[in-house]
Amino acid sequence: MLKESEAKIITEDGEVFTGSFFGAEREKVLELVFNTSMVGYQEILSDPSYTDQAVVMTYPLIGNYGMAHDDYETRHPSIGAMIVHEYNDEPSNFRSERTLSDVMKEYEITGVCGIDTRRLNRMIRDRGSRRALITGSDRSVEEAVRMIKDTPVPTDAVSRVSCREIREFVPAKPKFHVVAIDCGMKENIARSLVERSCRVSIVPWNTPFEKIKSMRPDGLFISNGPGDPRDVEPTVNTIRKFLGELPVFGICLGHQIISLAYGAEIYKLKFGHRGGNHPVKDLATGKIEITSQNHSYAVDPESVKNTPLKVERINILDNTVEGVGCERDRVFSVQYHPESAPGPRDSAFLFDRFLDMM
Repeated sequence: MLKESEAKIITEDGEVFTGSFFGAEREKVLELVFNTSMVGYQEILSDPSYTDQAVVMTYPLIGNYGMAHDDYETRHPSIGAMIVHEYNDEPSNFRSERTLSDVMKEYEITGVCGIDTRRLNRMIRDRGSRRALITGSDRSVEEAVRMIKDTPVPTDAVSRVSCREIREFVPAKPKFHVVAIDCGMKENIARSLVERSCRVSIVPWNTPFEKIKSMRPDGLFISNGPGDPRDVEPTVNTIRKFLGELPVFGICLGHQIISLAYGAEIYKLKFGHRGGNHPVKDLATGKIEITSQNHSYAVDPESVKNTPLKVERINILDNTVEGVGCERDRVFSVQYHPESAPGPRDSAFLFDRFLDMM
């Protein structure tokens, strides 16, 4: 049975939530965000895009099906924390190999359970994503707010989660060679490309243009990842040099990096999009895709008008830009996750579009 000790979440505006620790018991200042997915907590926990964030799950019961080896999105999870209403430490699932809490302890990830997540999520929705201190101490609200204000917002998340050396995935009979720039890349993206007979060479986020070109790829992919895309200027500059050279496909942070490379602008959303049920409209066909999303930033649609890019997809809920493309340069990108881990499979065909370009 899980032994619980008291935990507190104190927000930057002085709100206090009291619950219990699971996973690692660590004091941290993190950004609070919420995810509306009903399942997929393992993929969420192991998604590098959640680095430095405390994810509040809107679904009330978490941990009930345990953790399975094949479902990780990275082997070294870097999420800041997971906050849930009810944590279950006795999973019932024939695939389960470990409990969620055990994995979180191994990777020193903090968990908080037993709080009113409905109240906390409504606060984030109404006031926007905010920073908070997670602590087990008896710090006063005033001291906690001061700690939050004195803790700098990290700008180096991508460099911390990107690979350090080139990784290769080679199918039995490769048709194309894709170089993937790893800004915090999910494993299911590599799997999706390998399943389509692509040899995938994953390179660090700051790999120079000349090095990538010397690898002679048929296409270039830019991955998802954490933080503000304006913090990864070396990647933006590299992509700018490749425009028009070969097919380019970007997902999530990669979508924002491509947009910046063309001269578009980025802004931060009030509370972001995180969940597996976001409707996206293809402006060319009128088709609606139900998509998996996880991002804090979006592309400014007005700024796209001053570039060769064309807005191809929008979010039905708030009209934010969900996809851009440049047919002349054989470039396209989407803000959501066609590899869908977790999430629906509506958008998997985008990998086939990339193959058709190559």
